[in-house]
Formats: sequence, C-alpha cells, structure tokens
Amino acid sequence: MALSEMNGDGSEQEEGGCQEPDVIARGNILESFAESQEVRGLINSLKGVYGDLGTREMTIEKFIVIMDKYQEQPHLLDSHLEWMMHLLLDIVQDNRSPSPLVHLAFKFLYIITKVRGYKIFLRLFPHEVADLQPVLDMFADQNPKDYETWETRYMLLLWLSMTCLIPFDLARLDGNILSKEGCTRMPIMDRILNVAKSYLVVSDKARDAAAVLVSRFIIRPDVKQKRMADFLDWALSTLSNSSFQTMEGTIVMDGMLQALAQLFKHGKRDDCLPYASTVLECLDNCKLSESNQTLLRKLAVKLVQRLGLTFLKPKVAKWRYQRGCRSLAANLQFSAQVPVVQNLVIAAADEEEYDIPGEVENVIEQLLIGLKDKDTIVRWSAAKGIGRITGRLPKELADDVVGSLLDCFSFQETDNSWHGGCLALAELGRRGLLLPSRIADVVPVILKALTYDEKRGACSVGSNVRDAACYVCWAFARAYDPLELKPFVNQISSALVIAAVFDRDINCRRAASAAFQENVGRQGTFPHGIDIVTAADYFAVGNRVNCFLNISVYIASFPEYTQSMIDHLVNTKINHWDGVIRELSTKALHNLTPQVPEYMTNVVLPRLLPLAVGTDLHTRHGAILACAEITHALYKLAAENNRGLGGELMRPAVCTLIEKLSLSKMPFREDPIIDGWQWLINDSLRSLPLVSSTARRQIKEAAVSALAALCNEYYINEQREANPALQGELLQQYISELQNTEEMIRCGFSLALGALPRFLLKGKLQQVLEGLKKVICISHKDVSFAESRRDGLKATAKVCQTVGVKRNGPQDEFVCKDNVIQIYTMLLNGMSDYTTDSRGDVGAWVREAAMTSLMEVTLLLVQNEPELLDANICKQIMCCVAQQSAEKIDRFRAHAGSVFLSLLNFDNPTIPHIPHREELERIFPRSEAVTLNWNAPSQAFPRITQLLGLPTYQYYVLLGLTVSVGGLTETTVRYSAQSLFDYMKKIQNDLGAMNNFCETLLQVFEDNLLNDRVSVPLLKMLDQMLANGCFDIFTAEENHPFSLKLLTLCKEEIKKSKDIQKLRSSIAVFCGMIQFQGDMRKKVLFQLFLLLCHPFPVIRKTTASQVYEMLITYSDIVDPDILDEVMTVLSDTNWDAELPLLREKRNYLCDLMKVPKPQLVSKSAA
Repeated sequence: MALSEMNGDGSEQEEGGCQEPDVIARGNILESFAESQEVRGLINSLKGVYGDLGTREMTIEKFIVIMDKYQEQPHLLDSHLEWMMHLLLDIVQDNRSPSPLVHLAFKFLYIITKVRGYKIFLRLFPHEVADLQPVLDMFADQNPKDYETWETRYMLLLWLSMTCLIPFDLARLDGNILSKEGCTRMPIMDRILNVAKSYLVVSDKARDAAAVLVSRFIIRPDVKQKRMADFLDWALSTLSNSSFQTMEGTIVMDGMLQALAQLFKHGKRDDCLPYASTVLECLDNCKLSESNQTLLRKLAVKLVQRLGLTFLKPKVAKWRYQRGCRSLAANLQFSAQVPVVQNLVIAAADEEEYDIPGEVENVIEQLLIGLKDKDTIVRWSAAKGIGRITGRLPKELADDVVGSLLDCFSFQETDNSWHGGCLALAELGRRGLLLPSRIADVVPVILKALTYDEKRGACSVGSNVRDAACYVCWAFARAYDPLELKPFVNQISSALVIAAVFDRDINCRRAASAAFQENVGRQGTFPHGIDIVTAADYFAVGNRVNCFLNISVYIASFPEYTQSMIDHLVNTKINHWDGVIRELSTKALHNLTPQVPEYMTNVVLPRLLPLAVGTDLHTRHGAILACAEITHALYKLAAENNRGLGGELMRPAVCTLIEKLSLSKMPFREDPIIDGWQWLINDSLRSLPLVSSTARRQIKEAAVSALAALCNEYYINEQREANPALQGELLQQYISELQNTEEMIRCGFSLALGALPRFLLKGKLQQVLEGLKKVICISHKDVSFAESRRDGLKATAKVCQTVGVKRNGPQDEFVCKDNVIQIYTMLLNGMSDYTTDSRGDVGAWVREAAMTSLMEVTLLLVQNEPELLDANICKQIMCCVAQQSAEKIDRFRAHAGSVFLSLLNFDNPTIPHIPHREELERIFPRSEAVTLNWNAPSQAFPRITQLLGLPTYQYYVLLGLTVSVGGLTETTVRYSAQSLFDYMKKIQNDLGAMNNFCETLLQVFEDNLLNDRVSVPLLKMLDQMLANGCFDIFTAEENHPFSLKLLTLCKEEIKKSKDIQKLRSSIAVFCGMIQFQGDMRKKVLFQLFLLLCHPFPVIRKTTASQVYEMLITYSDIVDPDILDEVMTVLSDTNWDAELPLLREKRNYLCDLMKVPKPQLVSKSAA
C-alpha cells in the first residue's frame, strides 16, 4: 500500500469502472497445483528435447507460463517442490548428461526458485558431505562470461551455500592436500572462498547468490577464525578502490555491499562487532549517498542499519508500548462499558544501563538522510532501519529519534522527506516504539500528509505521501488501544473519508479505504464505520466520478463528516491544478448542498465570492463554478420544498383545502387570493414528476378536484359565462402543457382539462380536442408515455360528457355531426396501443381507458342523439372490444367483457347497429351477465370462442385468441386452446366454415407479419392446431392452397430472423405441415434441411430433434429402406460441429430423401 508512486507525469492509472477490480478479483482463485502432471511430463521430456532448439524453447515457454500463474500464490507449490527438484537434480548429477541438458535442468530450477523464492527452495537442496565436492567440481566447468548459462551458476552458488553448512571442520575433508604430482592442492575452504569472491564481481544475478554464500560460509566457526578478517579486508579494500562512476565499479560495489549486508545480518554480534566501526568508516568514505545508482544507495542504507544493530545489544526495549487485547471481536464489542486497560508502558528505570556507542548517532543520521532519498526503495529500507534500531535504544534516545523524524514534515522539505517520514512513523507505531504521549504531536502531521499535494509545473507530486499517510493510519489502528486514539477519532476518520472519496489518485483512495476499514475493525470507534466501509469499499472507490458524486453524498448524510468534507472541497479541491478535479468538486458541492443548505448559504458562498475575483486562474475558475453549482442546488431545494407549502403530505392537503373552501362558497370572488390558489393548483400539477409514485395519484386527484370546485365557484359571472380573457389564458396555458417533455405533467393537465366546467369549454371545444389528440397519438419521441395517453383518453370522454351532444350544434360547443367521427377516431386509436417497456404491457392501461371512454361516449350519444351513431362506428367498437375480451391478461379481459356486455345489454334506449345482436344475446344471456366471471379463463374462453362463428367478429376474436393460445400463462393457454379446438371440432366437417376460418387465419398472419407480439404466439398456436388435427380435412388434398399460403407466410416470417423463440416455433410448424400431401412435403423438408445448417447451434439441434420425432410420427413420408439410415444420421450427428461438416451430412440426407440440396449464396451475389 505504502510503496506505490505516482507516474512521473502526474497522471493517474486507468481506473475504468471495472477493469482493475476484475483483474484483482481474478488474481487469487487457484486452489492447488493443478498442472503437476503436466510439469512432471515436461521435466521428464528434457532429455529428449534439449537438442532441438525449437522444441527446447517451446518446452521452456510452457514451463514459464505454468509457473507464472502461481506468482501470487506460490505456497501452492510447496508440496511439489521436492519431487521437482529431485527430478531435475537427477539430470544434473547424471555423469552421462551433456552440458546443454545440465544447463536446461538448472534453468528449470531457477524458474521454480524465481516463483517460490530462494529462501524456501534453498532448504531442499541435498547437503550431505558427499555433495560438497561434486558441487565444487561443477564450478570448474563454468564460464562466468557465458551470459546464456547464468542460471546454472546462480543455482550452483545457492546449492553450495547449503552444502557448505555441513557440521564438520572443512579441514577434515581435505585429506592429503598433496596431489599425485607433488603439488599442494588448494583446501576446500579456500576453494569455496575463491568461488564466492569471483562471483561477487560478476554482472549477472549470480552476484546475489554469491552474497548469500558468503553470509552462510563466513559465519561457520572454522571459517570465521581463519578467514573472516581476511575476507573483510578484501571486501573493504575492493569497495574503497571501486568507483560508482563506472559500470564495472558499480557492479563490484553492489556485490561487496550485498555480501557485507548479508554477513552482518546473519553473523553473530560478538563476531561482527570488532569490525563494525571499520566497515562504517569505509562506507562513509565511499559517499554512496552521492551516487545516482538507486541500488547502491539502498544497499548502503541496508548495511548501515545492520551495522547499527551490531553496535547495539540485541534486546527488546522494555519501555515499548504493548497493546494487550488484539482480538477483532473484542474491539467490535467496545461500547459504553469502560474496558480494562491492558496497555503496558514499563518504566525505563527497570532497564539495564549500558553505554550507547558513538557510532550509533552516525548510523541514525545516515538513516534519517536515507528517509529523504529520491527513490522509494531507499526510503523504505531506511524506515525499517529506524524502526529496528529505535527498538534497541533507551527511552530518552528513542524519543529524540521521534523528534528528529517530525522534522521531516516541515514544508521546507520535499515530498520525499514527507514520504520517508510517514514510512518511519508507521514502522515505529507498528513496533510499539511511538508512545501514546507522542500521538498528539504525530496526528496533526499525519492529517497534513493525508492532503499533501505540491504543484510541480503542469502536474503535482504527493500521491506517494498521501498513500504512506494512509499506511500510518492503518498501522496505528493495529498498534494502539481504542482509548489512546479516542481523542483523535473524529479528526482521523474525517481525514480518511476525505482521502477515500476525494483523492485524485486511485491508489490513494483505495489505501484510505483500507486504512478506514482497519480502524473500524481494530478500533471500533469510528462513527458509522460499518455503513461507510460498506459504501466505500476497495472496489467502489475505484471509480473517481462515483466517489465524488455518489459515495460522498451518502457519507455526508452522517453529520460527523458533512462539514469537514465541504470544507476540504472548498479549501483544497476547487483550486486544484487538474481541471477535471475542479469540475468534479463543484458538482460534489452541488450534491452536498441539500445536506446543509444553511452552512452553504451563510459560510461557503461568502467564502467563495472573494476567490471568484482573485488572481489565481485555477482558483477563479473553481470558485465561479462552485458558486454556480451551489446556487443552482439551493434553487432546486427551494423549488422542491415549494417555499414551505410543498411536500408529498402538504400538496394534497392544500388542494383539499382549496376544494372545500370553494364548495363552501367563501366570499373571495375577485379576490387576489384566487390567483394564489390557481397558482398552487398549477404548481402541484407541475410538481408531479418530483414526487414519489405512491403520492402522485393522490396529489393529481386532489389538484383536479380543487380546480373543478374553484372554477365552478369563482370563474363564472352573473350571466353564467366565463371571463373571455381568463378563459383564453387558462386554456392556452393548459393546452400548451400537454406537450411538456415530462409525462406526469401531461397526465396532470390532461385530467385538469377534463375537469373544467362547461362554461370554460364553451367556444373552445375544438381547440381542447386538438390538444388532447396530440397527447393520445403515439409519436416517436414519446412512445413510452402510456400514462399520459391513458389520461388523455379519460379527459376526452369527460370533456364530451361536460359539453353534451347536439346533432346540428356548433362543433366548438357540442359533440355534433361535425366532430363525432374525430372523437371516435381518437378513442379507437387507443385500442391499438400495445406499447411495452421495462414495466411490461403498459399499452394495456391505454386500451382499458379507451374501452371505458368508448362506452361512456357511446352511451352519451345513444341517450341524446342516437342518429349520430352509424353502423360502421358501432361495428368497430364491438369488434375491438371483442378482441380485447379474447386476450391474455385476465384483468383487462374482464374489463373488456364488462364493457362488451354493458353495450350489448343497454336498453335506455338500445344501442343501434350492433352486429349479430340476436346471436350475441343467445351466447351471453342477460340472466348470466352478472354471474359470468371474465377473470376466469375457464368461463370466459368457451363463450368468446363462439364468436368465431360470426363473420363480423371472426377476424378480431381470432386475433385476440392468438396471443392467448400462444401465450405463456398455463391456465390461459390451456382453456383458450381447448375452447379453440372445441370450436374447430364443431366445424371440422363443414368445408365452407373451415375455408372461411382458414382464410381469416391466413389474413391475421399476413397482417401481422414480423409483428412479434402476434406472429410468435401465432406460430405456437399453429403448432398446437396442426398437432390436434384441426386441418385434417385439407390433408388429403394435394397441394391445398391453405398449406401453400401458410408455408409462404412462415418462410417470410423467419427470413433473416435471429429470434430463437420464433425459429423454434417455426420448426414445430414445419414439422406439423408434413401431414399435407403433394409437393408440400418436399418444400417443408427443404425448409427443415435449411434449418439443419442454421448458424445457431441450438436451432440445428432443435431441428434435428423435431425432424426425428416427426419421422417417428409420420413414418410414411420416407421410404422404409432408408428410414433407419435417416434416423441414424439425425441422432448420431453432433449438430454443434463446424458448418462445412454438417452441410455434408445435411446434403447426404437430401440425397437419401430426394429433396433438392440447398445452395450456398455468396453475400455479393445476394
């Protein structure tokens, strides 16, 4: 967390909503070493592949790919490391193995070591006495300059560092050191030392392994006595004589520093202490802090801290802070009860007094300088060194170190110093070396570091400082008891929330989120911690826009954080160097304004206004945008509150008050208060989009009722007429609102027009009807406005009822012969509204309102001017309602049935021109009108299907039945289909009735081609009808016109279709049509064989399955000699296979069944 740095250009890494989280989510999902068998095979194949360069490279690449998968979970390899090593070392130790094979085996060993780490792998090397000499002998064959075999040398050095630990004096292994020629042979001790020295100065990775070898070999008791001083002299001499100005010198110094650091790390203090001062002096003389080589500076810091630890006795400071209870469960139970204080700070008086060597001051000074280094790895090493050394110092000196650390946080220091200081503070806190008495000094520094951002040219630096400050907060959460941090909880929690939500860089936001979560878990005192952690988790804060505009609003709803978040945006973010951050900050202020509007008005805006005319361009830009956003938010807040009168509770109450005062005839005529009431009613209608859906209906009804009462009482004069100016203004305003872009506003003002009294509509009827017509019509831009169309239809009927009917009256005042057709056209258009959206069939609301309005207007006309009702209108009304009474939704079918019977049975007077009245009254006796339950499919469909026998109704009822029979609801499908089949059985032997029915069926299909609402259920219905033998009367006749036309329509319907459901239904229809005689069978088989090679595998499999079942059912369509062969091809072929292969199978079937083979058509030809 604390080691990440911002890119050099200050830019942020990609933080698209899902990319990085996905990568992280997929990272640690492995459960075991699944490729163990494959790896065993690869290792066993090495003897066969090492000679072929191409095969060898491929084998290596496969092994690397497998191993790299376990970089994040290397522990999964642990149980397999031993057998992998043994297999590879068997190759190495085999004298017959050629050199390239040995190198290849060592390369594999290195790849494993790279993934698991040499420290784990090292222990598994064989380290018997017998292994030492062969390993040493292998070095004789190595060429340190051969860059292609460096893995061999690296692994040999590691192996040697293990074998050299044998618990025997190495001199005993020398035996007779005189060779046969009489020359003195070099002792093994010197041979190992020479190997180590020679590889400490090479340029490849073997240098690292040589340092490991030195650290393990030199500390052996026998080597330590004889060679340690000489080796240190050699190392220091080499170090002094090398220069970091040259590449060769850098390599040599790197090797010496690694060896010394490892030696002082693993060696005993008593053995190393005599040489520590000399090494430190030599290191000082090298002045490595001036080097531009990061690695050298890091190694120098590492060595300095090891020297410091050597100067100090290895003891744990008794004065350190020890947190007693570290249980997460106990922390989360921290509540009002006072916990037992388990923190121990042991007095320094109990310490054993001893002198601190003077060199320690030099060490600490160099580490403090290292904290300010320009590279992170150097600063991190220095911070760990500070932590380790402080743990061995007396309390007073340790406190001096903390004081020196706090000096790193001066604003004269660079971002590097702040970053290093944060890392060091975290280390001290983590180790219990930062006593509670110092927390008050440290917390203000950390709060500043959490917002540290220094502008450099066109960008800024400081993201690494903020990231490290989050690490400090994370470390403190684990280090201190909740009581110690309690005084600072509000400051730290607010600062972490601000960093998690408003930081520019994704790594800082995520680090702050992690630190906040750790504090919630460990401390248990952060206000609303669980809620905030849930909303601002690691993944949520990955999206910057979401943080600024959404998560911030949620967190600001907790009053402990609101003001600090707003202050941070105003003080730090609106003048940020990045324009995107400035704009996001101002939008965040807009969203936060509703939380504390008074604070925004009284404090924030007065603070922003001077900044808007300041000298800094960025500040001016941000301040002006912030003023604009806050002002807009305050305006919206005032509008929503309706100046104190609004809200979902108050609006209907105020409208009811207006209605009751008007009905009470209060003496306010010509009073200005009436204008206020009218404004309130209009504003309530305009506010409908802003209220919840539950309150919307209540407000709408209350406003419309109030408007009707207000108009009837206060807008009419003694002559029972309206003021022309008031009438014109009111109607113009209401009609213009019918074209509002908000659907709910259209709804409100449509119903308001329907509620106006007759005197206000007088002379304006045509204008009102034209306005409502635009609401009712479906246009491309408002196709989803089903509710406004519903209310427009309701308003049309109400207006007609209000103005009344007069056959020869003026069309601006009455429903008359000149406008009756226009009114019925508007209402009948609503019967064809089948709009659907995410809520489902919203057009059903419109159709329901249209049926009600048609009934109301028709009854109005028949009671006043029955002559205005012509036969064509009555036919359209009855047919459309009959269609709705056959459709699938129970509630709307019931409403349609109720309207149908109301029109049929009305006798005051009787409605004229109802087609087939006598037959209808026989089907629907008046005695059963009340008891017939249209909601129940079992009662409704047996009656409605009888209308299929009436020519006028046949088309419409069949159209309605189609969507019921081919629907999804089980009871609707069952009863509608059964009723249809019963009717078909009744006319089965009546050729004329069958021909009429089939013509109507084809007409329904043709009229609704490519209209999926009808065509898909129609295909399902046809499948059921064919399966039930409804067309048996036509199957005996060859090439019957019905079957030919049906085939043509089915082909047209599925042409270029990608609808799986439609294609599956068409397959079933084609299979059912095989029962028709003549050329039809060849044509049907041709279509089915086309679908056998459809691009979609699921269609191919469905076709094969259904053709198989079809051949079982209608076995007479295939020659018995080939039937088994055809069935075998259909059942055994894998229809998921590639299309070219399937076409061969399909064409073979065509040849067997003597059906023309489909030909591929190129796109260009097509």
